Amino acid sequence: MLNDCLFCAILGGEIPCSKVYEDDYVLAFRDINPQAPVHVLVVPKEHIACALDIGEENSFFVSKCFEAIAKIAKAEGLENGFRVVNNCGIDGGQSVMHLHFHLIGGEKFAEKII
Repeated sequence: MLNDCLFCAILGGEIPCSKVYEDDYVLAFRDINPQAPVHVLVVPKEHIACALDIGEENSFFVSKCFEAIAKIAKAEGLENGFRVVNNCGIDGGQSVMHLHFHLIGGEKFAEKII
């Protein structure tokens, strides 16, 4: 974990969050600025800066994030569908440099996202 990483501070218990799910590999919590009725951030407990840094040595944590996403989506009643978004890097809109996935749902989205 890195000292200047917001999500590492949340993972370390230094900053509170509205926890939705936790296991040995993943923490998920409600976004403080939700963009949909359900907006949960799914964060690996291993610090990985962004999708560009996913490799053979840490891809296990990404698979655990997606296993958690399926569990959370079911628990949140998103059986009709949802979106999973990952922003990578400054130009991709990533504001916290710790890999995370936005699970958003609870309403019908347009087919186009750009």
